[in-house]
Amino acid sequence: MATLHRLGPTDLDRLESELKAFAHERPVALILPCHARELGTPALQRIVRELAGVRYLDQIVVGLDCASPADHDSACRIFGTLPQARVIWNDGPRVSGLIDRLALADFPSGEPGKGRNLWLASGFVLAARTARVVVAHDCDISTYSRDMLARLCYPVVHPTFGFDFCKGFSARFSDRLNGRVMRLLLTPLVRSLHAILGANEFLTFLDAFRYPLSGEAVMTVDLLRRARIPTDWGVELGFLAEVFRTLSPGAVCQVDVSEAYDHKHQDLSPDNPGRGLNKMAGDIAGRLFRTLAGFGTRLDQGLFDSLLAAYNAKAAETLRFFAADAALNGLHYNQHDEEAAVSTFAQAVRRASVDFLANPAGPPALAEWNRVESTLPDFLPSLVEAVGLDRESAGRTTGPGSPALR
Repeated sequence: MATLHRLGPTDLDRLESELKAFAHERPVALILPCHARELGTPALQRIVRELAGVRYLDQIVVGLDCASPADHDSACRIFGTLPQARVIWNDGPRVSGLIDRLALADFPSGEPGKGRNLWLASGFVLAARTARVVVAHDCDISTYSRDMLARLCYPVVHPTFGFDFCKGFSARFSDRLNGRVMRLLLTPLVRSLHAILGANEFLTFLDAFRYPLSGEAVMTVDLLRRARIPTDWGVELGFLAEVFRTLSPGAVCQVDVSEAYDHKHQDLSPDNPGRGLNKMAGDIAGRLFRTLAGFGTRLDQGLFDSLLAAYNAKAAETLRFFAADAALNGLHYNQHDEEAAVSTFAQAVRRASVDFLANPAGPPALAEWNRVESTLPDFLPSLVEAVGLDRESAGRTTGPGSPALR
């Protein structure tokens, strides 16, 4: 795939001017999956402040998870400063009722989480039938800038480049190396599988990405319409599988979006497989195993026994590499913490292999929107109506002068 590099400072005025011109023919929608605990954080305040100056976005759709009525009102106030923004209250009674309708129609709606959040927001974008390009990123990016968004959007919004999907990447560090799940789980796990399985096109595709777990991605609306989205922490990995299944390599690229990237960091939670990076690692490993199986790769107990040994060896080698990287750049490096992460991730890989052997299919992915619209043609209009009614309710709660109504 093409890798688009960051070669010096970005000429933001030029990029945004061109994006605004391109967006007349290729309107752009932004999806922001947001957890209620992110409301009011400095990171989200910065994101909203930066987005206020962006002129090429046709829609901003905020998927709000784990939110009380007061949280929903707060979200409407925060995002009310952006005239094209709408908030989907995923836990509100109206949207919850629509999710129940899906279950009655035998469509898997999955557990609440980022995957379902992105899926519902995608449906809202599709219902408007205006966007031709959809971009998504997280709401916890403390280093966010308009520069980052413009660089992410440009390769797919540009009318002649021929890219249908672009993944953002950037260096992950502060006073230390970040991105533990990527550095110490996914990369050594993928390369260990490659060593055992030999030539495998999906593993080669995955390993070509600088940061496949990045939440920053942009795609054409046609790809979004027919994608099957997982509901767990493996959502980014699962979506890359859809990209691999659907697109030719020449239609895929990755772009360096910033000099440095930082965001909210999850606890390792080594003693709790249901929390933090421990759960994330298990979900990602399980998604990788099920994706490989879906592409016809045979995975059995013997392979998993070899994989654990190979992963531990590869991860140990990786620790040495990153210790050198940190020393060269004068960053703090805690060998004990890094080894503890590898130990936790190895347990997560073992747990994921046991779960896979017990249930190779795993939970079903969310349905393609094409199928939902064919079976329930009034579902997306009902979703738009629910969001509008929730917005009006928030306006009544916060008063007639509330930014939610502006």
